[in-house]
Amino acid sequence: MPSRTLLAFLLAAAAPAAAFAQSAQELKPAAPPPGVTAGPPTPVVAPAPVIVAGDWKKRDAQDLLAFIDAIGDDGLDPADYNRAALAAAIDGKDDSLLSQVATKAFVKVASDLSLGHVVPDARLDWHVKDDPFTAADQQALLTRALAGHAVADTLRSVLPTHPQYAALRKLLADTADPKLKEKIRLNMDRWRWLPRDLGSKYVIVNVPAYTVSIVENGTTLNRRKAVAGALKTPTPQLSAVITGAIFNPWWEVPSSLSHEVAGRKGYVSVPNGSGVRWRQPPGPTNALGRVKLVMGNPYAIYLHDTNAKNLFNARARAYSHGCIRTEEAVGFAETLLQGTEWDRPKIDEVLASKKSVQANLATPIPVYIVYFTIATTSDKEGYLSYADLYGRDPLATLALNDKPLPPKPVKAAAAAKPGAKPAVVKAGGKPGPAKPVVAAAKKPQVAAAAH
Repeated sequence: MPSRTLLAFLLAAAAPAAAFAQSAQELKPAAPPPGVTAGPPTPVVAPAPVIVAGDWKKRDAQDLLAFIDAIGDDGLDPADYNRAALAAAIDGKDDSLLSQVATKAFVKVASDLSLGHVVPDARLDWHVKDDPFTAADQQALLTRALAGHAVADTLRSVLPTHPQYAALRKLLADTADPKLKEKIRLNMDRWRWLPRDLGSKYVIVNVPAYTVSIVENGTTLNRRKAVAGALKTPTPQLSAVITGAIFNPWWEVPSSLSHEVAGRKGYVSVPNGSGVRWRQPPGPTNALGRVKLVMGNPYAIYLHDTNAKNLFNARARAYSHGCIRTEEAVGFAETLLQGTEWDRPKIDEVLASKKSVQANLATPIPVYIVYFTIATTSDKEGYLSYADLYGRDPLATLALNDKPLPPKPVKAAAAAKPGAKPAVVKAGGKPGPAKPVVAAAKKPQVAAAAH
């Protein structure tokens, strides 16, 4: 399990902080024994910064140069890694200069292969934390590469392990279409924005494809259609840990929507400071439907059921306020709960009781809500290209090609054309007819459209 997944799991499982709070008295330093004078506090010495360095031999530097010359196979540009300076240092006689130039190039290549080339400012609404790649990590990687004279293999070891990355790499080599190449290159970089290993079992949501899947050991156990955030309320890209499922959930109405439900039949007010907040009890009209997955995150984004199941019949499904409405969500939750007492008869019994009950997974698993606008397929056409729903590709493509970014990044929701349908484009085909992607404002559907 990735390090940040484990951290999120530990935080989710932790007891309330109040149980561990210490009193002010407990926090006071202990008095020294009688007759002993307390001296000044011992200064805390910060550890010395790690300076990445290596003793490069020409054979290793030549291997690095060859790797850089072939880095276009991974959608990157050899010119970004000071190729000319490295070649000159190899031809020169200054061993110290060679080590400096080669080390700098190695770290830059390793960083881009591990974390991605696109700068954070161009990753609109991307909140997935990647694996750390500290100076200590860089030094360890460099030491391993030089000790075994295995520069190329060491650099390849930081690439994403997901089969889609390797398949996109192959697709990039097989196509001559410049626009398609750019799209492949960008989405390969997006894979590098994720942890290298997503885990043996995880849930992945691809927003432009409107899909949600459970994957275990590389095999998709369960795939469902999804409804994603509308253009005005785009779904952010994030990672979290799923710890359970709540059947017959209450819907805690966000403050931004309180004015739409205040005083309406079927909603309950709850004192909240000097005002009130609103809740919707379980039932056939509940916005969350019959089940909501427990996946704590600072953006209040969840996977859940819906009472507006007709939306799954639409080709373009950008209607929610950010959350991911999941087709056949009860069955999806049942798959996640395998290995526990929560088989389908027990789930159906709880649903029939109308009581809100939480079922915990046998082992919490990570969930990744991502944004890929192209994916490879096993059919003869080889790939599916998805429309850039929130208009996030152009800015990221500028950064991928080291072009200047606009002074103020365009908001994701405003980047797409109003009313444009995020159609699926099948291997060189043309998008279907445009249809609005924002749900019509019909009063009876306020609750359904809330997530």
